[in-house]
Amino acid sequence: MAFLGKAESVAPPGYSKWLIPPAALAVHLAIGQVYGFSVFKTSLVERFGSSQTAIAWIFSLAIVVLGLSAALFGTWVEKNGPRRAMFVATLCWVTGFVVGALGIATNQLWLLYLGYGVIGGIGLGIGYISPVSTLMKWFPDRPGLATGMAIMGFGGGALFASPLSNRLMAAYDSSFDPTTKGAVASADALWMTFLTLGAIYLFLMLVGVALMRLPQGHGSDEGAAHSPAKNGVQVRAATAIRTPQFWLLWTILFCNVTAGIGILEQAAPMIQDFFRENDGLSSVTAAAAGGFVGVLSLANMAGRFAWSTLSDSIGRKPIYTIYLGVGLAAYALLATIGQSSTVVFVGLALVILSFYGGGFATIPAYLKDLFGTLEVGAIHGRLLTAWAAAGVAGPLIINTVLDAAGEPGTMTAGDYRPALFTMVGVLAVGFIANLLVRPVAERHSDHEAARAAAQKVAENEAALRDGSMAAARGTTSPVLIVLAWACVVGPLAYGLWVTLEKASKLFIG
Repeated sequence: MAFLGKAESVAPPGYSKWLIPPAALAVHLAIGQVYGFSVFKTSLVERFGSSQTAIAWIFSLAIVVLGLSAALFGTWVEKNGPRRAMFVATLCWVTGFVVGALGIATNQLWLLYLGYGVIGGIGLGIGYISPVSTLMKWFPDRPGLATGMAIMGFGGGALFASPLSNRLMAAYDSSFDPTTKGAVASADALWMTFLTLGAIYLFLMLVGVALMRLPQGHGSDEGAAHSPAKNGVQVRAATAIRTPQFWLLWTILFCNVTAGIGILEQAAPMIQDFFRENDGLSSVTAAAAGGFVGVLSLANMAGRFAWSTLSDSIGRKPIYTIYLGVGLAAYALLATIGQSSTVVFVGLALVILSFYGGGFATIPAYLKDLFGTLEVGAIHGRLLTAWAAAGVAGPLIINTVLDAAGEPGTMTAGDYRPALFTMVGVLAVGFIANLLVRPVAERHSDHEAARAAAQKVAENEAALRDGSMAAARGTTSPVLIVLAWACVVGPLAYGLWVTLEKASKLFIG
């Protein structure tokens, strides 16, 4: 596997940087399937004869392991390079599906926890962070754009996975109709769907591994032209976690994610409860509620690209001021006037979810601005423990309030207000944390690494000026670039079409 090593992953002269975003998207589209896990929930409850909570914990475990593995293996990813990391992520993610399929086939729920939750969760963590720092190396002047392109794929993974999973289960079980509420797929359909998804994601992620390259000069950390932080420092991961800036960003991410998950986790029942009539029936049908979930997925995905790209122009601190400040105002309005009309409710929810997605995509660039790119991937991995914590805290806040309010299917808008105002407070804490962010002190910088990077940048600029190092002419075939983008745009377009078709029911029935 030497060809997967860091030095061996350096791009040849003329390699197009526009092959890097589809390589990253291929991995993030695959692991983004975790957001579509809920399509299996009803069938898995029936298969194992367990509670919905027991099945929901499979998803929660995967998210927790994602955060922990990103933190534990972040430095390893930086040391070994993106291709080896993406390959390991592929093996773990696909193995998770295989072990999960075995658990379904043999009626052993613990194998689903082990496979999808733990082994797959490790693949999630390594796969999530592996392309991020590489993208910022290829696009040093537009880190928000670069990370937004990749992390958009994670948000869009469910757009592709959910309809595909339903189609596969229907193909393997002719009696399963995914449009019928409470429809249950057979055990055979479930495990065959898991294996099929594993095969599809194996191909997609290996495409990403094959395309991913490091830019020239980044085969090793020594003497690489790392981009410094805004104030010129280059900070190691072990040092970064001892700075107040790291913990302020941890708080910011935790608050933003906690608030977003609050809506995402309860989206379908929430919109029905908000518009429940006096007779106990909701004016929003189950089909329309499903369309609402699809619209939120689109907002989540679009926000990751649009808001993160905007941050390159207005700055990371101002964009988080918008995420958190406007976000808390949107939550307050949702709690007070959200039930006035579906247009108001949906509009406010879309704003909140777009900020949720944007927060994920912008945080790597914020880290780059504060700590430099020397070990930004490892720092990012450690920061994602905030996601793991928020994945537990967000649903806990919402579900604790709703459990005390009454039975599912009987609640109204007023029952949600305590939880929504709690989210206002959570976002206010994040807003204050963002205001407190300052440049990292000079004493935390690795001065030797900073000098080496600055010298390398100066040498490259001088060589370009005197002509001794001509700018590499593109040698990548345009056909390869088109095929690479087709591999990721195709699944996204399919998911987008199906989602928009569902979403139309929200307004036109």
